[in-house]
Amino acid sequence: MVTPEDVRPLPRFDGVPLTAYLSVLGGTGLTAYVGLTRIARFLEGEDLFVSAAAGGVGTATGRLARLLGAGRLVGSAGSAAKADRLIREVGYDAVFDYHDGPAADLLGRAAPGGIDVFVDNVGGEQLAAAVGALREFGRIVRIGTISQYNTPDAPPPRFDHADFVEKSIRMEGFLVSNYRDVQEELYEFAVPHLQSGRIALDETVVDGFEHIVDAFLGMLRGRNTGKTIVRDRTATRPSARTTAATPPRTAAHTRAATPA
Repeated sequence: MVTPEDVRPLPRFDGVPLTAYLSVLGGTGLTAYVGLTRIARFLEGEDLFVSAAAGGVGTATGRLARLLGAGRLVGSAGSAAKADRLIREVGYDAVFDYHDGPAADLLGRAAPGGIDVFVDNVGGEQLAAAVGALREFGRIVRIGTISQYNTPDAPPPRFDHADFVEKSIRMEGFLVSNYRDVQEELYEFAVPHLQSGRIALDETVVDGFEHIVDAFLGMLRGRNTGKTIVRDRTATRPSARTTAATPPRTAAHTRAATPA
């Protein structure tokens, strides 16, 4: 049962597809925007590393960070194809496939000069690598822990805790539900860029509500790019900037989540 207090009317903006309210204008985009502007207090020219950069929050973070004046923008993804797309279409400068070796080595090659901010959707080895790569006064924005969702007994990441003191590193997590007051600010920032085309929608669309479980499992296994959206078969076909996807052929069984 949904109460009136749980319902929020959506404004309509010319030229903005409704699916944007599920991605860059919704909780996904708000998470990215709050992470950058409120938690990291991101400054123009700073270098940023985003784990699971091909996911919904990762793509939104990349696009918003570029508009906020990011310096070098680095990400991690689950395949070479995703890495290539993030560089060509989203605006990342370098993206590594985390399967290709130790995260510290891969991040060191992608960001040889270090980073100022780490937006963490994964935790684990990539978090440890980022601690080592952060410069003085670096910030870590903790959003998710994909690497541990189905492995709660996995050992915590190992890093040099002295780095937090010696480099004055700050790490902070947050719940986007505590930042609903920032929603209008997100609209003011993002809508003009959506209307002008500077922000494109990163979506993987699955047709048919009967495929909701498959779509959810596909998201956990890294088969999406951007926000996963399940659409009624009778809905209008997606715009040219929307990626349509066939539902993954998987059984509904437990499997370790895979960072995007």
